Amino acid sequence: MWADIVLVLGAYLFGSVPHLFLLAKLRRIDLSGDYHQDLWARAGKVTGVMGVLGEFVKGAVPVLVARALGFDSLTMALAGLAAVCGQMWPVFTKFDGEKGNSIAIAMVISLVPKPALLSIIVVIISILIRTVPRLIARSRLSEIEPIVGGSYSRALPLGMAAFFIILPLLCWYFDQPPEIIWCCVALLIVIMVRRLTAGLGKVLLSGDCFMTGPPLRGGMIHNVIEVWLPGVKPSRRRRSIRRVGRKSRHGRD
Repeated sequence: MWADIVLVLGAYLFGSVPHLFLLAKLRRIDLSGDYHQDLWARAGKVTGVMGVLGEFVKGAVPVLVARALGFDSLTMALAGLAAVCGQMWPVFTKFDGEKGNSIAIAMVISLVPKPALLSIIVVIISILIRTVPRLIARSRLSEIEPIVGGSYSRALPLGMAAFFIILPLLCWYFDQPPEIIWCCVALLIVIMVRRLTAGLGKVLLSGDCFMTGPPLRGGMIHNVIEVWLPGVKPSRRRRSIRRVGRKSRHGRD
C-alpha cells in the first residue's frame, strides 16, 4: 500500500519537473505562450527536440518503472496518470503547466501499446492536415510560414481530442483490464479540463474579468472566450455572438 502511494507521488513529482524552463534557462531565454513552440522558435531545433523528448521520458518512465518493479496494473496506470497531472499542474511552477498531450501519448504507449498506436493514427492525420498546406505554401509564396509553430490551426487539437476519445474504446475492444479502461477515461477528462482551463485562472484573478459594461468589450465573457477560442479572430467572435443574441431576442418576441 505505502509502496503504491510512494510510486504515484514520485510519478507526480517526476512529471512536475520543469525541464522546458531548465532548457530555456541554459539557453538564457524566457518562455511564454506555448512553451514547446517558443522553445523551438527561440532556442533552436535541437533544444526543441530535447524538450519534446523530455516529455516522452516523463510519460514513459513511471509506467516502465512500475512494470519492472512488479506493481499491479492499477498502480501502474495511476502512476502514469499522476505523471501527466504533474506536467499539467506542476507543483514547482505554481500548478500552471502545459496541456499534457505529449506526455500523455508517451504514457499510454507505454501502458497499452497496441490501442495507443492504433489511436495515434488520427493524430498523424491531423498533423498532415495541418502541415501539408504549409508545405505547399512554402513552394508558392515568398513569405515562408514555419512548419513547427506558425499560425493557429484547429486540426492538431481536434486530432488530439479524437485520440483520447478513441483510446478507451480500443482498450475495451482489446479486453484490457477495467482499471486500465477507466484510467484512459480519466486521462480524457483531465486533458479536456486542462485544455479548457489553460490560462483561465489568470483571467479570473485579473481585474479585467470583473469589469462592468458590455461583456464583448472587456468583461468576463469576452476574456473567457479569448482563452477558450484562441484561433478565432475577435471580430468573428463578436459577430457570431451578436447573431446568437439577435436570434434569442427574436425567439422571445
